[in-house]
Amino acid sequence: MKKLLLLFMTCASMYTLKAQVETPAPSPFSKLEQKVGLTDVTLEYSRPGVKGRIVFGDLVPYGKIWRTGANARTKITFSTDATIDGQDLKAGSYSIFTIPNAESWEVVFYNDGKEFGTPSEFDPQYVAARTTVKSYPVPFNVESFTLDINNITNSSATIDLIWEKTYLGVPFTVPTDAAVTASIQKVMNGPGANDYFQAAVYYFQEGKDIQQAKTWIDQAVEMSKDQPRFWVLRQQSLIHAKAGEKASAIAAAKASLKYAEEAGNDDYVKMNKDSLKEWGSM
Repeated sequence: MKKLLLLFMTCASMYTLKAQVETPAPSPFSKLEQKVGLTDVTLEYSRPGVKGRIVFGDLVPYGKIWRTGANARTKITFSTDATIDGQDLKAGSYSIFTIPNAESWEVVFYNDGKEFGTPSEFDPQYVAARTTVKSYPVPFNVESFTLDINNITNSSATIDLIWEKTYLGVPFTVPTDAAVTASIQKVMNGPGANDYFQAAVYYFQEGKDIQQAKTWIDQAVEMSKDQPRFWVLRQQSLIHAKAGEKASAIAAAKASLKYAEEAGNDDYVKMNKDSLKEWGSM
């Protein structure tokens, strides 16, 4: 009898474990991955809701350390070094803590290796970067706590926080230009047409030495003259125009237009025609 009772209790326990109810998390986990220049930036955090409460100054008190979300610590990971308010962050992962106030917030990138818990005070040896940013009111209610990466350029972006009726942005930079320049210098020891093309377009887009960009794009065109590429000729026309050489810019645009029409690429046909009209050649 005892054996039967023990067997029954064991089966009942196993059934209970298997029959656990699964419900949505009150503050669901979110993971955001964003490329900024050549740097992979990852945000991992949980998203509490307003749920009819007064958040900042009440649920989240002013002047106290907040984990910047719910549940586990909010974490940001940079695949390369980064800079925040003039302070260097080595590639790696950091907890983001904040101290909200009515008109500005302190934002702290902290690296004590822990994933849970909020420190009662910051240990200076673990503070990787610390900055103060202005907060702004928004004219509508944002129900779910949200972090995002916005205002993206080749070398910078902002970590944006918006919740309830408050917004703030934390600017950061990444060493894209140094990495690209080093890559260009390395590849230029034995570059191909595409290497010259990529280097020229980068210099053109970033407002660097336009004469150097012109030299590189001309080399790219020369190296691919047996198989003319309308997209390369298009960039040649733009670079020559920026360098103040209108006649050669027009010639390159006409060549790009011709090969784009042959390839049936309507986008490049239109772009070239627009440029030729702008330069008074159509």
